Amino acid sequence: MNMTQFAARSGRFLSVLILLGYGVLVVYPLTWTLISSFKTTEEFYASPFALPQSLNFDNYVQAFERAQIGDYFINSIFVTVLSLAVCNILGFAAAYVITRYRFTFLQVLKRFYIGALFFPVAFSIVPLFMLLNRIHLLDSLVGLSLVYAVSAIPFTIYLLTGFLASIPKDYEESAKIDGCSLFGILFRIIAPMAKPGIITITIFNVMNFWNEYIYALSFITTESKRTLTLGLAYLMEVQRYATDWGALFAGLVVVMVPTLIVYALLQNRITAGLNMGGLKG
Repeated sequence: MNMTQFAARSGRFLSVLILLGYGVLVVYPLTWTLISSFKTTEEFYASPFALPQSLNFDNYVQAFERAQIGDYFINSIFVTVLSLAVCNILGFAAAYVITRYRFTFLQVLKRFYIGALFFPVAFSIVPLFMLLNRIHLLDSLVGLSLVYAVSAIPFTIYLLTGFLASIPKDYEESAKIDGCSLFGILFRIIAPMAKPGIITITIFNVMNFWNEYIYALSFITTESKRTLTLGLAYLMEVQRYATDWGALFAGLVVVMVPTLIVYALLQNRITAGLNMGGLKG
């Protein structure tokens, strides 16, 4: 074995070793959380890292009934779906205009959206709070959904412009000749061809909306309107003094499972979508 082959094999071995170490760092906390969600309080205090003696599903019952995790779950679904609909429709339409039309302030508009990607969340809380209060959408799931949608539009536009720019204009010209309207071209011709990009940004936005905490904490005050992450934070404060750690970990699992399932099932679409030009242009 020459030095070149030895260096190549050593590099591959080192890469595998690093990936295995990283995998352990990621998987172990998730596994420990799942195991802890089936423990009783006595088992948790006796040995936090030991396996439970039996699968205690009462923790999940307590989380859904006493801690109202089920209500928070429904609120998060409502906010995520509404935010996703508004963000994807407006972001897709804006990306189409940016890639297909030429007007005076086009470059300024592009830089405006790119600059919005780097705008800190903390700087927007006070203006958004005042705006929502003025339009009577403060402490409202609809208002929170609009905030989520608006905050995600810059990245949505940035990602979709790469896909739309790669679609030839010949399809649109043929559709115009056949008498197709502008909205028909946009949603019947362009949208199906940009499906990989739409799926990719949808996955990113779903995980972002589902796990968001800062805006929900700032704009939601009524207990019945809390999202899942906000409800889980309050559950942690309650269980800290009630010593019911099993219910707390059960709530953590409820938060984690949807995003893990979405990413596990659609990770190939994410990487394929990005490789097809989502970050080009």
